[in-house]
Amino acid sequence: MAITVGCFALVDPFSTLDHQLDRIRDWGFTTADVTDTSDGAVLGNHFGFSAVASLDANPHDLRRLFADRGLRITSFCAHADLLDASAPWRYGTGQVVKAVRAAAAIGVPHVVTTEGEPVTAFGRGLTHAEQVFTVVEKLHEPLRLAEDLGVKVLLEPHGPLTGSPDGLEEVIARASSPALGVNLDTGNSWLAGADPVEYVRRFGPLIEHVHWKDLDAGWEERRGQVFGCGMSTTTLGEGVVDVRGIWDALVRAGFDGATTLEVAGDDAVLGSAAFLEKLGAVK
Repeated sequence: MAITVGCFALVDPFSTLDHQLDRIRDWGFTTADVTDTSDGAVLGNHFGFSAVASLDANPHDLRRLFADRGLRITSFCAHADLLDASAPWRYGTGQVVKAVRAAAAIGVPHVVTTEGEPVTAFGRGLTHAEQVFTVVEKLHEPLRLAEDLGVKVLLEPHGPLTGSPDGLEEVIARASSPALGVNLDTGNSWLAGADPVEYVRRFGPLIEHVHWKDLDAGWEERRGQVFGCGMSTTTLGEGVVDVRGIWDALVRAGFDGATTLEVAGDDAVLGSAAFLEKLGAVK
């Protein structure tokens, strides 16, 4: 097998999902993530300015939307708010459960989630031990379901716990689930103050998916203070993240799965894909 490179299905702002997939297909990619998910009705979709996939919709319609363009879905993104108190208006356990069910229904192997940075006084006031507990508690039922349905839930570095290899290791150990793995985000892990190559060394067999992004030098002063930046406009290999070192570490670890570009801007997307193809990735 080979390492594949696909595209995040959010390349043009204020555009619908079918538009995003048309662009990804036209660039020559064959894989993409379900990038933005929510449950219930989505008015932005109805009025044509968002690319959100509803977790309450028929997942086979979503599969067909991708397949009609020759695209394969490699993961459902279900980034949750796991450090703040549970509430109906916060993305959390219920939505991750729905993402697991949807992924299983259409043969998607991975649901990517993370804790994010807390936005409430409750979440910001948690001790480290309480942070670990609340993340593991909120993921307990999604992981049990994932085990039964044959789906893997992948934690991504994107918060104060997962942004540290030690913190991520604690969550994985406490959860103790064969359905829990890692989605390496090259930019987020660096931005959190960690070494992405160290993530590969420590979690190699658990890494089942990768989000690629490089960052420009302007982010250096914020390193260790923020834990995720969404999309990047920097072409892979032109920023401060050791993308080649991460690639080499993944190869040494035996990784041969799907990866996705979290990159925005036509030139940056195409240049990033070309950079990875020179290293051996295939679209």
